[in-house]
Amino acid sequence: MSRRYFGTDGVRGRVGEPPITADFVLKLGWAAGQALRQNGRERVLIGKDTRVSGYMFESALEAGLSAAGVDVLLTGPMPTPAIAYLTRTLHCSAGIVISASHNPFDDNGIKFFSARGTKLPDAVEEEIEAWLERPMTTERSDRLGKASRVQDAAGRYIEFCKATVPSTFSLKGLRIVVDCAHGATYHIAPAVFDELGAEVTAIGVDPDGFNINDGVGATVPAALQRAVVEQGADLGIAFDGDGDRVIMVDERGEVVDGDAILYVIALSRRQSGHAVRAVVGTLMTNLGLEHALARQDIRLHRARVGDRYVLETMEREGCLLGGESSGHIICLDRTTTGDGIVAALQVLFELVRREVPLSELVRDLEPYPQQMINVRVAERTDPMQHPRIAEAVAAAERELDGQGRVLLRASGTEPVIRVMVEGRDESRVAHLVQRLADEVAAALAG
Repeated sequence: MSRRYFGTDGVRGRVGEPPITADFVLKLGWAAGQALRQNGRERVLIGKDTRVSGYMFESALEAGLSAAGVDVLLTGPMPTPAIAYLTRTLHCSAGIVISASHNPFDDNGIKFFSARGTKLPDAVEEEIEAWLERPMTTERSDRLGKASRVQDAAGRYIEFCKATVPSTFSLKGLRIVVDCAHGATYHIAPAVFDELGAEVTAIGVDPDGFNINDGVGATVPAALQRAVVEQGADLGIAFDGDGDRVIMVDERGEVVDGDAILYVIALSRRQSGHAVRAVVGTLMTNLGLEHALARQDIRLHRARVGDRYVLETMEREGCLLGGESSGHIICLDRTTTGDGIVAALQVLFELVRREVPLSELVRDLEPYPQQMINVRVAERTDPMQHPRIAEAVAAAERELDGQGRVLLRASGTEPVIRVMVEGRDESRVAHLVQRLADEVAAALAG
């Protein structure tokens, strides 16, 4: 069935505009409760990031689930991957995260995890949508769900993160700057690296409900770059608002993106004796990573953009490592979903093992110049269905002459067409991406 509300990462949008309203989220909680109810008592875990609207939507979900007769466990602000982990270990029927990830504070969203800590199956999302079309009801008082708080959620997750590296692993002697984007990792990530022995300087750890992702975090690494250079730190680590994305900065202040992080982890696993024959990237993964992996006899499978599709491809191809250039890294040999803290720890493990700076770990990775322009359009559509755009893309590909790539795709969460060009010649890439963006704007802009 076609879906009205669920996108590639749950339900997301601008707060106060349908469907991200209190009344809809109330009914969404109820519909989820109805879809999840089997035999016996169900319970659902709810976490959130630090957006001011999270209070409202937490209460709405709690009320809707309770009305459906489902018990609720509340964690307060916690990273998205922490909810995946805790859903599994607390034996909940599902987990719900209230977050719009790397978006600004006035957006929000609702995303779900299954009892296994993975993305909710399509069939369950479709069943939730079917329940949304029905009138909302309330169970009798003796059948209403109860709500309680998980008092030790942060401690549980911190210990889990540390357990993804050997018990003898130590960061003693390393100076690390950690940027938490004023988001859900603000009280988690600094503690993880501190407890492992690093000297930690934390920025982006003062959430006020409105400053999440504002000038800090994985999508705006400039603040972290400055801090690393000014403090003479060994490296920096930046997370996005909900902690499932990580970007690193080396000792020189240079950004180490998701492609480079995936490269380091893949080679680290290989050096540790694990058979790594392939990893999964996306259509946006840089050609430089594909070529660097090929030199190590590691194949790159390309999935559609989105961690849901990366995970699906990993499972289909039997891969334990996958990720996106943006910093969503999935280590299935460690956890069930993308986890920024866990991914960073895997890189740090290799850095300590080899006793080299971060820049040395990525020295053999030579990314092609790549530029992307987001073009806002009237509605999400396939740009390649427009003859004028298709002709412009064909012309750009002829100019690249096999030495690069062109990719146009519609965003899965907002009315934006992402225009990407990649090639050996940086000036030509810049020229082509702007020309294509202008064509898309002329043809599709509202």
